[in-house]
Amino acid sequence: MTIINTLFGIPLGHVMRFCWQLVGNYGVSIILFTLFTKIIMFPLSLISQKNSIAMIKLRPLLEDVRRRYDGNSAEIAEMQKALYKKERYSPIKGMLPLLIQIPIILGLINVIYHPVQHLLQLDADTIGLFIERTARFLNITPEAMGTGAELTVLETAQANPALFTGLSGLDKILQMDLHFLGTNMAEVPRLASATVLYPILSGASALLLGIYQNRVNILQRVQSVVSRWGMTIFLVAFSAFFAAILPCGVGLYWISGNLMSIPVQALCNKIYDPGAYADNLKHIEKPHLTREEKRAQRVLNAKKRRTQRADKKRFMNTKDKQLVFYAESSGYYKYFEGFIDYILEHSELVVHYVTSDINDQVFAKNNPRIQTYYIGPIALIQFMMLMDADMVVMTMPDLEKYQIKRSLVRKDIEYIYLDHGMTSLHLMLREGALDHFDTIFCYGPNHIREIRETERVYDLPPKKLVKTGYPLLDSMLKAADELGNIENDPKKILIAPSWQKDNILELCPDEVIRPLLDAGYRVIARPHPEFVKRFPDQVDALIRQYSDAGDAFEFQTSFASNETVYTADLVITDWSTIANEFSYATKKPSLFINTPMKIMNPNYKKIPCVPLDISLRDEIGISIDTDKLDQLPEVVTDLLERKDYYREHIADVVQQNIFDVGNGAQGGGSYIVNTLTAKRKAREKHTPPKKDRMAPAAVVNDLRALSEGDAHDVDQDILSMDETHMSTYLEQIEQRLETFLARVSDQQDEDFRKSVERHLRERVTPDPKQTHPRGIWIKALLDDLVDVDIETSSPLENATSAKKTVVSIDTAQDDALVNSSADKDLSCATGATAPASGTISGTAKAAHFNSHDVMKQATVTASTTPSSYTDANDATKRAPEGDFS
Repeated sequence: MTIINTLFGIPLGHVMRFCWQLVGNYGVSIILFTLFTKIIMFPLSLISQKNSIAMIKLRPLLEDVRRRYDGNSAEIAEMQKALYKKERYSPIKGMLPLLIQIPIILGLINVIYHPVQHLLQLDADTIGLFIERTARFLNITPEAMGTGAELTVLETAQANPALFTGLSGLDKILQMDLHFLGTNMAEVPRLASATVLYPILSGASALLLGIYQNRVNILQRVQSVVSRWGMTIFLVAFSAFFAAILPCGVGLYWISGNLMSIPVQALCNKIYDPGAYADNLKHIEKPHLTREEKRAQRVLNAKKRRTQRADKKRFMNTKDKQLVFYAESSGYYKYFEGFIDYILEHSELVVHYVTSDINDQVFAKNNPRIQTYYIGPIALIQFMMLMDADMVVMTMPDLEKYQIKRSLVRKDIEYIYLDHGMTSLHLMLREGALDHFDTIFCYGPNHIREIRETERVYDLPPKKLVKTGYPLLDSMLKAADELGNIENDPKKILIAPSWQKDNILELCPDEVIRPLLDAGYRVIARPHPEFVKRFPDQVDALIRQYSDAGDAFEFQTSFASNETVYTADLVITDWSTIANEFSYATKKPSLFINTPMKIMNPNYKKIPCVPLDISLRDEIGISIDTDKLDQLPEVVTDLLERKDYYREHIADVVQQNIFDVGNGAQGGGSYIVNTLTAKRKAREKHTPPKKDRMAPAAVVNDLRALSEGDAHDVDQDILSMDETHMSTYLEQIEQRLETFLARVSDQQDEDFRKSVERHLRERVTPDPKQTHPRGIWIKALLDDLVDVDIETSSPLENATSAKKTVVSIDTAQDDALVNSSADKDLSCATGATAPASGTISGTAKAAHFNSHDVMKQATVTASTTPSSYTDANDATKRAPEGDFS
């Protein structure tokens, strides 16, 4: 409180004293004080208003960035930072009025609780004397008077002035009046008095301010209805609550402040008028869904959650997965289809196809060797980290750079990237987009040159480059041949732009579409799938804009089929690779509009290769600048008339730039089949036969011998241990089990491993009546393992003839000597079968016990066998790795 008094109370006390001396009324002085603070804070309110307008100016740009770079949080943050800097926007500026309110409120509360100090300005010693006499009169200590001591002094002195005779300043105290409109401003509101009006009016004034701000405040208007009214309700509750628990003077300040904020907001709007940015508000307003649309959305979301949960579980429970394909949406299956068909025809591999589209066409496939799974974009992050397969094939770049990472479960997964277009990788992908892939499918010589040059320039390790064709091109070539020579009447023009900023549909849709419609062409607009996904409002606006064109215009948003591509007479694009696909497949020309170039990698010039996207523009068609679009109909007519020239020329271009035309899937498909076949054979070659994997049996039988010996030797030995030795003994058993669990990976041991893991980690709830609950635990573990079918050749399998274990405790050394039958381990190590009488004994400090220590310290005796070993390390020299539990 001393700090608050020094920092806030004293400065604001001078202001409050000035107001009080000016008007002579305590309540009016609080209102005047409120007005003074509003005037002082008005420049900050203007800064906040200007900052709010800057945000509204940025909102369309920020929304565009969010949609365009959806899923790339790092890129969004970088773009957002650049936009903030350009418009000089700062989130802190908008909070300035609120932040300044905090010290003002604290200072005002201090002033109200200390009127003698701040308004009457009596010195501290005098105030102390008044407090001492008041405390004696009330028969309490000065400390017990708390923060309201000066208020109690005022009340006591005015009621009993004789008690304070001789103290300086008494006349000032007697003249001071803290009442306003019949209420004491120093009193905390009570239900049974008129003071209850202060919290009520405080809440009502906050409600009035909230309603006004929701209508005129530029930032409030862009919030959702729930957000706006949620904030209003919070402010009402906040104002009413604090006005109810603090003196009435604070409530009066709050009421005055809320009401004065209305003209302050109006004045700010007058100086910095937000009306000019109404269009920006319309741009970011979200459409209101009908009740049916909301219900359909809820049903769809429930289906996604249900399907994702089931598919994820099914995927994770499927063992020995070799091949996984991942697709972002339904339209991407066509890029994998040729390779998948080749794999199904030339191997027995099962394809695990993961998609983030609940309506992906792949779910309609009725092929038991294509296992399909739905995993949404958010769940995909964890899903990919837990990936367990030999190979993952995907068209999504930027692996490891953003949210999608390589598997944390397996480090030997081969990640293959195949592009969804015949494009230049160093121009159309972000810098470093392929750095974390192991293998790249290269559709043409340009891919090989670009990747090798990238590795040289950035000093990267070489990747596997697989020469393969582009199966989608083969499909388009086949489809075009089957259709034959199509004569469209009227001629069909396909507009298929990319989705980067300032593409045709954003920069000049009307300048392109209207002249073509007026010239009598049939126009089909086919936006990029990402544009449809990220900017649905713009797509809807374009559909409405050309709804009057009738059958002459079609806006196509389905990408499952390429029929419109190879049946068109001409494609118009900006920087989309669909021009390559169209011209390569149909041998018809393309028209390129020179919008701002699509550059995903601003440093592409570091790679000394001219991007194919640039060099081909005047090979398979012609390009035109945006300021010459008035010539568009004439240019289109010229291209259509020169179709014979382009047919021959484009055929030559295809042969020069694409591998294996007509047999595009063979290179990539055979690589996948051969690689996965080799991995499977290598795994089978290095997997020991079942008879060599006896560690589970050894552990089980050792534990059974420990728990179920003849007579009651072992039971009594174990259960008679004191708690310290029982703990030591069980820790050794747990250590051995943990060592075993780390080595068990075979499917045959799954039930055993799960059983042991459950007991190790969850324990059995002990019977509190038992003396040794941990002994009960080991018995429960063994009981649970009784029904586990584990192949074994251990002599301990015959419980009647096995030598029983004897456990002894050396209390002097506090060491646990655990003698257990280890014939099984030695027989695995030496390849010989030891008789049942062979034993292994070991000594180890409990705190350092592990299987390695046991083998180092153990002394092996086999008196009835032809050979003996003096050190267990001798046995390990002959044993294959992993044979010892």
